[in-house]
Amino acid sequence: MSGPEPQTVQVNTPHGPARAHLHAPNQAPAGALVLGHGAGGGTSATDLVAATGAALRAGWLVALVEQPYRVAGRRAPAPAPQLDAAWRAVLEELVARHLAGLPVVTGGRSSGARVACRTAGDGVTSGVLCLAFPLLPPGKEESRSRLPELAAVDVPVLVVQGSSDRFGIPPAAPGREVVVLPGTHSLDRDLPGLEAAVLTWLRQRAS
Repeated sequence: MSGPEPQTVQVNTPHGPARAHLHAPNQAPAGALVLGHGAGGGTSATDLVAATGAALRAGWLVALVEQPYRVAGRRAPAPAPQLDAAWRAVLEELVARHLAGLPVVTGGRSSGARVACRTAGDGVTSGVLCLAFPLLPPGKEESRSRLPELAAVDVPVLVVQGSSDRFGIPPAAPGREVVVLPGTHSLDRDLPGLEAAVLTWLRQRAS
């Protein structure tokens, strides 16, 4: 990951303080990519780090967001309504202060991707990046598919998924590009492929 040391800002949310780690490119940013972490992990996940590096090379500012439950030291995720409310509060603060005037793409890894999809209708984001979207819950009960969360997004979506992801692989659709790479839900087997997919897609968003 290139660029200067990240700036960390604390944002108050309805469910406690969140943190955003801002990574700036070595040029005037072409846009801003705001990413959330998975349910039990943090912002140091390998695929998030790879996506951050790709975005910086594309000239984008990156904000890696820690949800309040992680800032408080808990591993068990908060309920979805709390995650969404905290995410909206962070986005509002970042757009008003640190990302003003920039096109914004939101996204995240696994649970973070679901949050970005559920909140994509707020009029802030111009695209959604989903890393390892958890299409089916454990047991793969088709009746509990999370596909409606993806289908409800009305801005361009990029999904990067491992070919052996235990949560399944979302289908491509109009406005939704799906890149399948060798690997599992951790998306750590083909990092160059992940970086290339993110880099190409972000450059398309900027143009």
